[in-house]
Amino acid sequence: MEHRLQRREPAHPTPFTYIKVAAVLGAITALEVVVFYMQALRPVVVPVFLALSATKFAGVVLFYMHLKFDSRLFSGLFAIGLVLAAAVIVALMALFRTMFA
Repeated sequence: MEHRLQRREPAHPTPFTYIKVAAVLGAITALEVVVFYMQALRPVVVPVFLALSATKFAGVVLFYMHLKFDSRLFSGLFAIGLVLAAAVIVALMALFRTMFA
């Protein structure tokens, strides 16, 4: 009867998974550097950086902090907090006109 009460843990990611995630995060960082030096993208650099930074942040939190393997409730709370924080930052930047300088 004891075997029915035991919870089954999800499989832990392999070291290769962490290497792939690190490679993706490195590629996003390289893309940020490219975007920064492209003069044609100057008008949209802030929204692009916000999107790329949010993607990197989500990747770190989901894989390295194991949020991906926790309850969906925690993932939802994280996503809501991330969207709220991004909205506040964008609102403040628009208020002080730093996005359009």
